[in-house]
Amino acid sequence: MINLLPSLGDEVSVWMDAPPAEVWDLVSDVTRIGEFSPETFEARWTRGSTGPEVGAYFKGHVKRNGVGPTYWSLCRVTACEPEKVFEFAVGTDEMNVNNWGYRLEPKDGGTLVTEYFRLGSNLPTRIYWLVLGPLRRRTNQKGMRTTLERMKAVVEK
Repeated sequence: MINLLPSLGDEVSVWMDAPPAEVWDLVSDVTRIGEFSPETFEARWTRGSTGPEVGAYFKGHVKRNGVGPTYWSLCRVTACEPEKVFEFAVGTDEMNVNNWGYRLEPKDGGTLVTEYFRLGSNLPTRIYWLVLGPLRRRTNQKGMRTTLERMKAVVEK
């Protein structure tokens, strides 16, 4: 059977001349995302959460496509393995819109860092992705590369 729907996610990888511990400090500290992301310009831990751990909540303040609209997104950490993977779900506890994450892999004396996203598989998201997916995929790819290159500049100083 041929799958006619485009993949509901993508990823971008950048090698950084820094150990996984240094990169981990950037990808898991959501309060620093405004330094790196072209869309999410600030974030803060919420609901009593104070740092990265599975189940921790934070809110990201997003300016869609870097121009607007501007809104807050509720996020919940879904994977947190220090120096390996940091992932979070965007949306409510009842409806996961998408997941974003970072995988860290020691490589060639540094770290291969992969940022990725996966959309939820609910019907409205699938319809959105079928219609606007190609444009949004390009925007996300560009944004992930920008985020990773800005992190690279910090850890390679």
